[in-house]
Amino acid sequence: MDYSNLRRQITSMKKSLFDQGYLDEQFNQLEELQDDSSPNFVEEVVALFFKDSSRLLTNIEQALEKYPQDFYRLDSLVHQFKGSGSSIGAVRMKNECSMFKAHCNNRNLEGCRRSLQKMKREHATLKQKLETYFQLLRQVGPRERAVNSWK
Repeated sequence: MDYSNLRRQITSMKKSLFDQGYLDEQFNQLEELQDDSSPNFVEEVVALFFKDSSRLLTNIEQALEKYPQDFYRLDSLVHQFKGSGSSIGAVRMKNECSMFKAHCNNRNLEGCRRSLQKMKREHATLKQKLETYFQLLRQVGPRERAVNSWK
């Protein structure tokens, strides 16, 4: 695939991520911080987010399984997850975290469980979409040397 075709595909994919509500302006702000001295900055930040957020999801899941439920701890863990997601512009995840926190405030265990499943789906979907996005970026320029640290 030629360079201009790849560029169009990248632009289209990014626009789609915004149009579908996966990302917000914070992602653009992250990209503005990237320069020649750190050509893989955004990918590295996003990879760190997914590594850390996977751990947080596990912690949230474990906290939900404990009895009696500690809604204060659940709220605190989800607050961390929401903040991490906000830092990369993961707006759908952030919104689902708000729903989870509302369920915590109402001490609605089933609502928390449903929200956790939605958070996990949004997390997995965004991870897959961003992996594809960065894979395309690596094909078009200085980012081809990007480390694939998604695991």
